[in-house]
Amino acid sequence: MAQNYRIYINDNTLFIADVLPEQKEKIQQLEIQDFDLQTFYKKLKNGSKKSYIFITKKPRETFKKLKKDCEVIKAAGGLVESVNGNYLFIFRNKKWDLPKGKLEEGENMKETAVREVEEECGIKVAKRERKLCKTYHVYPNGSKLIIKKTNWYKMKVKGEPKLIPQKEEGIDEAVWLDKNHLAPVVKNTFPSIMDVMKAGGIL
Repeated sequence: MAQNYRIYINDNTLFIADVLPEQKEKIQQLEIQDFDLQTFYKKLKNGSKKSYIFITKKPRETFKKLKKDCEVIKAAGGLVESVNGNYLFIFRNKKWDLPKGKLEEGENMKETAVREVEEECGIKVAKRERKLCKTYHVYPNGSKLIIKKTNWYKMKVKGEPKLIPQKEEGIDEAVWLDKNHLAPVVKNTFPSIMDVMKAGGIL
């Protein structure tokens, strides 16, 4: 089975797939030959929300080719549900987000996901369930481009504990939200977080 990828670059989406995805927005096809991610990144205008695609019989190989000029950082996070069926969201950098963070030495992705949720929101995870999805996000670090790969897991807590946002991580607020009242989040979050919400069945 082919592996298809969706990579977010700010609000732009770069697909690597074997067939054209079904979507309402216009999508621009790219050629992998002579493609340079650095140059492509620099050409993207601030505030643009466009979709691009490589159509290839071998998405995994094309993705590997794309990654070779970048540093890959691994991270993990969680979509946490309380006993009342509410979901945990954080407000950081003026956007709604989900708790997540980078892999530390000696950890696996599942351990990172639980630790980050507990640290960023001051709670104890009672149960880590299935992996929901993986997201990829490109951003610059000095002259280098980073591809951040994040594994997302479904989690549960006992009761609905009080949340303590980790201020030193830039988190202004941590809240429990009913899945029928997610309009503010949808209006002001990242495309990758929308993917996690869809994978978790709350959108």
